[in-house]
Amino acid sequence: MKISGFIASPRKEGNTAWAVNMILDGAKEQGAETHTWYSGDLDIAPCRGCLGCVRGDGCVQNDDMQKLYSALKETDVLVLGSPIYMGQMSAQAKIFMDRLFAQITPRFSPRFKEENAGKKLFLVFTQGNPDAGMFKAYIDYTQKMFQMLEFDVKGVQIVTGTRSGPACERQELHAAMKAIGSSLISSGEGI
Repeated sequence: MKISGFIASPRKEGNTAWAVNMILDGAKEQGAETHTWYSGDLDIAPCRGCLGCVRGDGCVQNDDMQKLYSALKETDVLVLGSPIYMGQMSAQAKIFMDRLFAQITPRFSPRFKEENAGKKLFLVFTQGNPDAGMFKAYIDYTQKMFQMLEFDVKGVQIVTGTRSGPACERQELHAAMKAIGSSLISSGEGI
């Protein structure tokens, strides 16, 4: 089984990167093949709204999103991690999500159903605020957007209280993050 992590954070060694990598470590321990994409290492431009993808040309932008389109076709599970900034996902996560438009039609039905529909997705958010429910409305909205894109959203993990200290220093999170990765792989069906 292949599992990919997309870390949509400007900090390559921050809380979000740590959480996604711990989940991937848990999956790797169950025999999964893993790969990590860091948004800061990629050149991904915002969607132009040109509708070239609707005409059947695919996304006309020749940037690193093309690599991600190919990787998504081959991965079984995507773990998308984003810090919450200003009550919502990072700009890097938003660009990624917007560029997924090239995989759907304007009526929001999948164009490449066999390749993309039902792809498993697990969302990870990190936030400085200690209240896991603080941004619930936005997180629920984000989950619904990915479901509309026909991802099979297996769950959402919110790592809270990161302004009090790095997530990696909280021992209870180590096992919890690895358990998520393990469960995405070990059951064969995901969480």
